[in-house]
Amino acid sequence: MKNDLNKYLLTFSLFLIAAFTIACNGKSGKMSVVTGEKKAGAEVDTPARIIKMLVPEEDSEYKLGDVVKVILETENVNQQPDSVILTFDGKHAATLKSTPWEYQIPQSFTTGTGRKSVKATAFRDGSVRTVVARFIIVYSDTPPKRFGYKVAHTYPHDRSAFTQGLFYYNGVLYEGTGQQTGSTLREVELTTGKVIRQLNLSSDLFGEGITLYKDRIYQVTWQSKVGFVYERQTFKQLNKIYYQSEGWGLTTIKDRIVMSDGTNVLYFYEPESFTVVSRIEVYDNKEKVDSLNELEYINGEIWANIWMSDLIARIDPASGKVIGYIDLKGILNDPDTDTGVNVLNGIAFDSEGGRIFITGKNWPKLFEIRLTE
Repeated sequence: MKNDLNKYLLTFSLFLIAAFTIACNGKSGKMSVVTGEKKAGAEVDTPARIIKMLVPEEDSEYKLGDVVKVILETENVNQQPDSVILTFDGKHAATLKSTPWEYQIPQSFTTGTGRKSVKATAFRDGSVRTVVARFIIVYSDTPPKRFGYKVAHTYPHDRSAFTQGLFYYNGVLYEGTGQQTGSTLREVELTTGKVIRQLNLSSDLFGEGITLYKDRIYQVTWQSKVGFVYERQTFKQLNKIYYQSEGWGLTTIKDRIVMSDGTNVLYFYEPESFTVVSRIEVYDNKEKVDSLNELEYINGEIWANIWMSDLIARIDPASGKVIGYIDLKGILNDPDTDTGVNVLNGIAFDSEGGRIFITGKNWPKLFEIRLTE
């Protein structure tokens, strides 16, 4: 009986507390109870948005070095922000503390091409109340130059080599080839095309780009998300590397390895841990440049084969802008090779001699070229 009385008194006390809470809140017929978990169907009050972004609009277009004007507007005159933090591409641009809620993001921010985020975070009473964001597109500020070519020398090339990676070092060529059951790493004599040394990859791997870093050869594979590090002199495997995207082309810039994945993005890796430290998005003055394939670093520029085309893009590694295009149409005048399938792919640079070599997938020739304008 005592237990029943206690239960009754406890229930009646809770009822009085609930009624008092409703009266104080001035809300009839609805009570919000905070518990340790959110129950299905419960109504939760959320803060109203206090700002909106008028400028820039989504996918607005800019050029390198442009100023980006940001115009915000408050949603409610009685709900003014205490402050608004602006970021551009993840970097702090400004902190606004009063009207007008406007700012011009300076030229020093638009130094790279690609899709960039403009984000405004509004604070009130010490809390984040509204976050709004837009994406803009930054294009190159100059039209790319167009280059032709002259053939300086022609060398034999193994027609069975489905060329995916190429570089020149100490008088010889190193070549990575693709195709499942046919992927290899090779050391090749330049003048004869003779294979001096060859390492066959596992039959389930599709070999892709190769590059040299500190007398070690790095080789990636297409879709397996695994690559290999070899001792250059012996082709002995020293390590495995892993990455999240597809592997296409590779080149080395000082203490970074650059990788393409068939899109317009180039990733810069720290070689020892093989982790991404930065990236660029490649655009010319009109559009993004997709299908970047085999890579080579030449005199401060990244040269990239554009897959399924006769073009090589010359890219500024700092900004991502395309400086120029090299059109190699017609260089392989061979009726037995369908260049619509066996496409141009493979760039190597003799930095001491200033020579540029190019070839393609299953091409019978490798060419030393000079550029013309």
